[in-house]
Amino acid sequence: MSLTSVVIPTTPFEGQKPGTSGLRKKVKVFMEKNYTENFVQCILDALGDKLKGATLIVGGDGRYFSKQAINIIIRIAAANGVAKLIIGQRGILSTPAVSSLIRTHKVLGGIVLTASHNPGGIRNDFGIKFNIENGGPAPDSFTDAVYELTKKISLYKFTPDLDCEFSQTGTQTFEVDGRQFVVEVIDSSDDYVTLMKEIFDFGKLKELIRGDGNRPPFNVLIDSMNGVTGVYVTRIFVEELGASPDNNVRRIIPLDNFGEIHPDPNLTYAKDLVDKVKDDTTYDLGAAFDGDGDRNMIIGKHAFFVTPSDSLAVIANNLDCIPYFKSKGVHGFARSMPTAAAVDRVAAKLGKEMFEVPTGWKYFGNLMDAGRLSLCGEESFGTGSDHIREKDGIWAVLAWLSIIAHKNMSVEDILTEHWKTYGRNYFTRYDYEECDSDDANKMMAHLEHTIADAAFVGKTFTAEGKTYKVKQADNFSYVDPIDKSFTKNQGIRVLFDDGSRVIFRLSGTGSSGATVRLYIDSYEKDNVTCSAQTMLKPLINVALDISQLKKFTGREQPTVIT
Repeated sequence: MSLTSVVIPTTPFEGQKPGTSGLRKKVKVFMEKNYTENFVQCILDALGDKLKGATLIVGGDGRYFSKQAINIIIRIAAANGVAKLIIGQRGILSTPAVSSLIRTHKVLGGIVLTASHNPGGIRNDFGIKFNIENGGPAPDSFTDAVYELTKKISLYKFTPDLDCEFSQTGTQTFEVDGRQFVVEVIDSSDDYVTLMKEIFDFGKLKELIRGDGNRPPFNVLIDSMNGVTGVYVTRIFVEELGASPDNNVRRIIPLDNFGEIHPDPNLTYAKDLVDKVKDDTTYDLGAAFDGDGDRNMIIGKHAFFVTPSDSLAVIANNLDCIPYFKSKGVHGFARSMPTAAAVDRVAAKLGKEMFEVPTGWKYFGNLMDAGRLSLCGEESFGTGSDHIREKDGIWAVLAWLSIIAHKNMSVEDILTEHWKTYGRNYFTRYDYEECDSDDANKMMAHLEHTIADAAFVGKTFTAEGKTYKVKQADNFSYVDPIDKSFTKNQGIRVLFDDGSRVIFRLSGTGSSGATVRLYIDSYEKDNVTCSAQTMLKPLINVALDISQLKKFTGREQPTVIT
């Protein structure tokens, strides 16, 4: 049967401006008449002439409203001349898997349905983002173009009678406006599992997990937090590596509301995992992933916490433990600006290029495509390499297991050895979630005014008996070394004479209000085994003094400390 598309009049919605990684709003907003349709049409319009006859990947973390959104995307894509959609079974694809599929199939891009680590369910968050041809998040130039289109959209194209099931794998072919339109539903994990087998030595990892004649089983506890990685954890850790489905994995069924938990792998929201590993001393490593599978948290025996900044540095220092890098070679390293500078010291020792970029994985892509970057990370629990163009939670855990198998050391011993070699960047982040946006903006304006005063550089601040002298202060900006694009206003930085830093940012990943993030980073060459909160307390108090955060936001305590 031949189907006919129609043109439906619409009017713009305010505020459809993508943030750090796509458009995120409450589900009820996306459910408003034409809201999702408008944004999807604007993504397709922004692709221009490349769209006709193109193939796109579609999938997400399975959160509430995903199925409705996929049906909308199918009907709009068909009406706009897209030739083919490749959709994960039941709409399930992790963000790393989408990136891998885009690169494997060499397609125009992918529409990812996720709000990442934000809560799901009808009362919570939904999100849509676009990944480009290299598999990475769309750059600012593309998302800016989408936003401009959302402000003047007057119609969208739609195929109302196109009904397409995506619960089972297989290929369906339709005729729309005289053109062939194909929907291929694929197994959500096949492509990604194949890629991981090309990167890591699964035989050695299986020996580690199961044990062999030389050492007992390495006991892991992998927590998918009811997010999308459950599908991949089952395939990789249980079926491929022989982990116990009863004792080594937990919360592996993807739920559209994540079981009413906050699927953010940190010490606050993954407390269940932390407590379990702390209480059960048989566990050697715990790991958690967020809703869409791009973030990860690593803890060792007794819930020894590995900061994302340290995790990045340790992996960088041990890439020879991973077959992929032994064959491909190692180029440069990179981190987001707020991330502690631990990996910088590894880069210096190994003679590798080191890049400091704004927050957002999209800023790593050009460097990877130019062959200048192999490994990168963010303090927000994101780590990844040039195997795809997204951060990758499961990849990070497999990297850690490869290092452990090679060195035959515990997580804590690996960190302690690293600190004794390089010194330690003590790091913490305070998140103040869902602050009043006006109050948060007033605080940032106060900081801008403070650092603009010429007398600020050289000023001293004292807390807990320690004194810090301001060496430099700015609002971080970045010139991409590849395409020379300029990005400004990426966070207020105050750098002190001793190398310590305090950084203030408003996050672009929330769906409502403003999240104020305060980052504290201080380097110690010899005193490397103390509590981070104890070591950083003076600097935290200085940061609160400079920012007047409590006065502006009314918050006495952060929502999350990592």
